[in-house]
Amino acid sequence: MNEELLQQLEDWHEEDEFEEIVEAIMAIPAKERDYELVSHLGRAMNNLERYEEAIEQFLRIKKKGQDDPLWHYRIGLAYYYLDRYEEARVAFEAADRLEPDDEDTLEFLEWIQEKTTEGARVEETPSVEPPVAASADATGFWNDMDPAAASYVSAPPTDELIESVQEELVFKLPESYIQLMKSHNGGIPHHRLFTVPETEQQIQISGILGIGRDQKKSLCGRLGSRHLIESGGYPEVGVVICDCPSESEVVMLDYRSSGNDGEPEVIHVDRTNDNKITRLASNFDTFIHGLANA
Repeated sequence: MNEELLQQLEDWHEEDEFEEIVEAIMAIPAKERDYELVSHLGRAMNNLERYEEAIEQFLRIKKKGQDDPLWHYRIGLAYYYLDRYEEARVAFEAADRLEPDDEDTLEFLEWIQEKTTEGARVEETPSVEPPVAASADATGFWNDMDPAAASYVSAPPTDELIESVQEELVFKLPESYIQLMKSHNGGIPHHRLFTVPETEQQIQISGILGIGRDQKKSLCGRLGSRHLIESGGYPEVGVVICDCPSESEVVMLDYRSSGNDGEPEVIHVDRTNDNKITRLASNFDTFIHGLANA
């Protein structure tokens, strides 16, 4: 690594010249950017409030960042300012485990607690209740009282299990999906209705498949993605993440546009209608936050 470049990057950071940092690192071919350079790039993008791009950079060095509290802190910051509080919580808690009692980390965890507590407050119920959108936090999102939940819910996945499941599926799972499964691995949401943008068509899901093999309704379980695609004749475009009350319908991650390692769209496939594909959302996070009650 060029020590002069690293010193220049530090100097630019001290001078708040974050655009200079981004330009300098982006001029280096992606294959030649090591962990330290990508860390600088993501940090600068955070400071420029380009949080989605920052997350994309941090995820490129995820494996090397698992033991680095700064990696977890910086990606947690990006998630926080995108209002993705559960993913931010997971990241900051990891940072705290690796570097206990850091004041900034603890402050973010306090803010997340305040934000999620505010969101969970129940307002006075109106006489006619409109659809309520889902909030993907571990306390209010899942309906563990449903007897069918036992077919879905597994222990939180380890990084090794996540990697092996992705290898078996040959698709990289979205980071927002992985973080949700780390907080609650599969299950039945309270809100299971999704309204398709523009068309007002409504799609209902039964549950969300978790990461694993042990439960029959997990991604690689007996009734998981591979089984559903092969037995149901669904198109080979990605991964089934939700089953539906109708056995002829599923919700899938669609990798046709992104490639196997990219950010997939979320689609609904109707087998009885000649495998009609309906686009639901541009990514998993948007899909989850679009779930509502009837």
